[in-house]
Amino acid sequence: MLTLDLTNAPRWHDLAPGVRVQLRPLTTALMVATRSDPAVEAVPEEAFDEERAVAFAKALARRAVLAWEGIGDADGNPIDPSPEAIDALLDVWPIFEAFQLTYVSKGLLLEQEKNASAPSPNGPSAAATDTAKPARKPARTARRG
Repeated sequence: MLTLDLTNAPRWHDLAPGVRVQLRPLTTALMVATRSDPAVEAVPEEAFDEERAVAFAKALARRAVLAWEGIGDADGNPIDPSPEAIDALLDVWPIFEAFQLTYVSKGLLLEQEKNASAPSPNGPSAAATDTAKPARKPARTARRG
C-alpha cells in the first residue's frame, strides 16, 4: 500500500556521521523542475549515465536542500547551503551515494513500482497452473579416448 504524507513537511536525512541535511519532500513538481534544469539539459546526448546522474542529483539537491548541519569551510567554520557548496558536497562520493539512497531512490522506487506487472486477475484463470514443461536436458554421451 502506498502511504501518503499529507503534511509535506521537510525532513532531516543523515548522509554521514555528523552530517545531515534538511530536504524538501520529493514531489512531482520538484522532479519536473529538476528535469528541466539548465544544467541537466546541458548534459550532452552522448554522455554516460553516470554523468547524467551526477548532473541530476546536483540540480535536485540545489532545489531540495533547505538547511544542513556538520558542513563547514576549509577552516572548519560552519557554512550555509549555497549552490556552489551543495555541488561541492555532492562531489564527495559517500555523500553522493547517501543522497541517492536516502532521497532520490525513494522517488525512483515508486516509478519502478508503477512499471511492475499488474496483480493476477480475478476469476477462473487466476489460479491456473503452469502448463509449460522444462526443456529436456540432452542425453550425456561417454567420451571415447
